[in-house]
Order: sequence, then C-alpha cells, then structure tokens
Amino acid sequence: MTMHPIDHQVLITDDDAAFRQTIREVLDRKGYRTITAADGFEALDVIERENIHLALFDVHMPRLDGLKALESVRSRLPKLPCILMSAKLDDRILAKAHQLHAEDILPKPFSLAELVSSVRRLLDTAYGKGA
Repeated sequence: MTMHPIDHQVLITDDDAAFRQTIREVLDRKGYRTITAADGFEALDVIERENIHLALFDVHMPRLDGLKALESVRSRLPKLPCILMSAKLDDRILAKAHQLHAEDILPKPFSLAELVSSVRRLLDTAYGKGA
C-alpha cells in the first residue's frame, strides 16, 4: 500500500522551540502531519497516544535526552524510523545511536533540504515509495 505524505505523522522533538517550529513549518509545507515535543518525556507521551510514522530526536535535551528516549522507543516500537539530531556529536553518541538502530544521524547545523530528504527516504523505506 502506497502512502502519501499527508498519511504520515512525524514527531519533532527538540528543546529549542524556534528550531522545532522551523522544522514543523518545513515538513507541513511538504505535506506531512507534524506533532512537536519539547523533551523525551513529552515525545514518549505523544508516541503512546498517536500513530507516529517517524520520530526526530535532538540528542541534548533536559529531563530525558534523545538517546534515552530512543532507547525507550526501541523497546516498544522497534521498527519506528528515527532520526537523531545533534550539534555535539562524539564517538560515544554515534556508538549509542548505532546500537539503538537510529536510521539517520544529522549533525547540526544541517540544511532543511537534508532533513526533508532523510525524512522522505526513511518513510519510503519503511512504508513504500511515494511515502
């Protein structure tokens, strides 16, 4: 079954409200439905309530960081495509991201075109072309 962007709900998790809003606007314009969360706890709550098709997590957030949130997601939804974003990538973060099967890791700053390309590619892979 081929899905179109409007059929996909993307979770954007970042503690920077302006950055969250920018990503939301870009993905909304591309036809995706978006939900935002300010930290890992909010993200996990959204994932429990909503049908999320792809999740974006900033690595460095207060309360519950992106790696811990991804670890929790993997125990519940092992196949959910997830993208990690970080301004401070190091070997420990990269190793943990690979261990948790993050489908993509975007170093900040990244271009919005890179983000859209990654979202589209991961949704196509998970749900079929035209996603």
